Amino acid sequence: MNEIIQQKLMEIEKKHEVKILYAVESGSRAWGFPSKDSDWDVRFIYIHPPEWYLSIDPQGIGAKRDVIEEPINDLLDISGWEITKALRLFRKNNPPLLEWLRSEIVYYQKYAFVENMRSLESEVFYPNSMLYHYLNMAKNNYREYLRGSEVKIKKYFYVLRPILACKWIEKYNETPPIGFHELLEDIVTESELKNEVNQLLRRKLAGDEFDMEPRIDVINNFVEHEMDRLEEYAKSLNVTVKDPTDSLDGLFRDTLQEVY
Repeated sequence: MNEIIQQKLMEIEKKHEVKILYAVESGSRAWGFPSKDSDWDVRFIYIHPPEWYLSIDPQGIGAKRDVIEEPINDLLDISGWEITKALRLFRKNNPPLLEWLRSEIVYYQKYAFVENMRSLESEVFYPNSMLYHYLNMAKNNYREYLRGSEVKIKKYFYVLRPILACKWIEKYNETPPIGFHELLEDIVTESELKNEVNQLLRRKLAGDEFDMEPRIDVINNFVEHEMDRLEEYAKSLNVTVKDPTDSLDGLFRDTLQEVY
């Protein structure tokens, strides 16, 4: 699959006349709990030639789209963000983008862009928005999958991961790691809960797809308690950050000059 992805990235560069700066795996494979039928979720950041930016029509309007989305098939979901779109989202402390920067499955990286972007992360870190992103993800997935007496057990991971990410932010005041195992080992100290989660993780990685099964009370109790507690914690935060736009403008211009 890696060769297919590399070939696809080359085709995208040629077809759209862009340069890809960074391409990684996202989703369950990057999080560390893929299913046997998980597809590959490839995400990338790209840049156009200078003349594309030097025009009267702004990017993101009309024909000047700021995303590239390839048709999704059963194996591969691949899409990318134009660099200025990515940097605007970075300015907002966008959690999915920050997860891309932490993915351990890197398909392509060229130029100094990503390392320079990472060096500016402290200027954009804003725990309020990140906490609400992960907390809302947990709450929505909980309502959809885990409220009955019988649940699809593998869906616990889509509630546990954002809960643990919130607790990491609370504990360290920094962007959480992308890997579920690292979050679990650091954040969960209660042995019964950790054992139940590790047992589910082993089953999932072994290809056990989990039909509907009785809910696991120790996990449900933890999730419900933490969602309520983290909601109150998020409300208590009062953090402000300086506007990083000048630094991000400089990064964009430097990258454009380096690439072209």
